[in-house]
Amino acid sequence: MRQILFSIGIALLLGGIGYAQPRPLESSKSTKQADVAPAPETFAAKYEGGMFGYSKKEEGIVRFDDENERLVFIGQDQQEKFHIPYHSILVIYPQSKSVTSTAGTVVGAVAGGAIGNLIKEKRQYLIVHFDDPDIEAAKGIVNFKLSNKELLDSVLIGLAEKASLVQRGDAYYRPKKPAPRRL
Repeated sequence: MRQILFSIGIALLLGGIGYAQPRPLESSKSTKQADVAPAPETFAAKYEGGMFGYSKKEEGIVRFDDENERLVFIGQDQQEKFHIPYHSILVIYPQSKSVTSTAGTVVGAVAGGAIGNLIKEKRQYLIVHFDDPDIEAAKGIVNFKLSNKELLDSVLIGLAEKASLVQRGDAYYRPKKPAPRRL
């Protein structure tokens, strides 16, 4: 009797495996991309730090230089401050921070801290991880503050396409090349 039950259990197990259907791979293009406007060629941004040699936060313009395949930051003086080649970009992702606005800080100081903390604003950031093309064995992380979520989404998707990155959740990354197999 024990052998019969064991045989039936094995048959059910193997039969269940035979009917399993693999799930199709998800497309790297999400439905979110269809709802997002194309990225502008240039857009206002505040450089928040991360590039070696540029520690000062600065308002400026970020430009997609497709001809030279690079992302360029132009400062307030209309001079190019730095650039990141598309092929050097490793990971990009959005980040939102909820902070007490300046008005909330003023109200909190005048009327009391609890009321001021209720006045919050969301700040949107584009985070770019890259291999620094000028410094060997150095990686950088540049932060750009953008004006709104719609701009952030369009820039994120546009930059991912230009740099040939692969999507993972809200982030985009450059897959590692597989290591050569040793025999």
